[in-house]
Amino acid sequence: MNKQHKVVIAGGTSGIGLATATLLAGLGKQIIVTGRDAARGKSAESIHANITSAALDSGNRNDMDSFFKQQGTIDHLVIALSGAKGAGVFAELSLQDLREAFEGKFWPHLNTLQAALPYISKGGSITIVTAISATAQMPGTSGLAAMNGALEIIVPILAKELPVRINAISPGVIDTNWWSFLPEQAKQEAFAHYATQTTVGRVGKPEEIAEAIRFVIDNAYVTGTVLQCAGGLGL
Repeated sequence: MNKQHKVVIAGGTSGIGLATATLLAGLGKQIIVTGRDAARGKSAESIHANITSAALDSGNRNDMDSFFKQQGTIDHLVIALSGAKGAGVFAELSLQDLREAFEGKFWPHLNTLQAALPYISKGGSITIVTAISATAQMPGTSGLAAMNGALEIIVPILAKELPVRINAISPGVIDTNWWSFLPEQAKQEAFAHYATQTTVGRVGKPEEIAEAIRFVIDNAYVTGTVLQCAGGLGL
């Protein structure tokens, strides 16, 4: 009988992380999702019997160290943490907001990755979720580009340093609750605008990013790669 792979998805209680948990659980993997909202974790557990949850703040290193020690060996780590700050034209961008954006995504990514390293099995993998803003060169995204670009630039270096595979998935504009800071009409107008900037003529779905994550998890010959899944945004 094949071993049931154990996957930890940090930020797995909503959006892309939850879509990934749902997909991988359906494929027979044992999934542990983490997030700060315990209620969202319990909701994720109700989706599939292979999903369990832990209420954790990925910015708290002591908590992350304790969590991974408790989990023991894992096969795959997916880091799908995000924050809603850092966007805006540079002349008007609050650098305090950008600092908080790094505190909400960049540092928790590294924190989670470091804490998990001793427990990832040989032949396992790490997948981080960045954003197309890292490379698309769109006005109003300099802060987001700095944050996501900082994550992407270390991927090939870590692929050479670490004993496990590491990749990044770089999504475009995806219809998730990341956009909940906008009123519904404004959100739909933003989606319509971004749809015109893609070659596929629409924004993406979290399930499509989940499929990209599944690919780099399952393909043992892929490492050090930033895989764009953005519908042609930024071309």
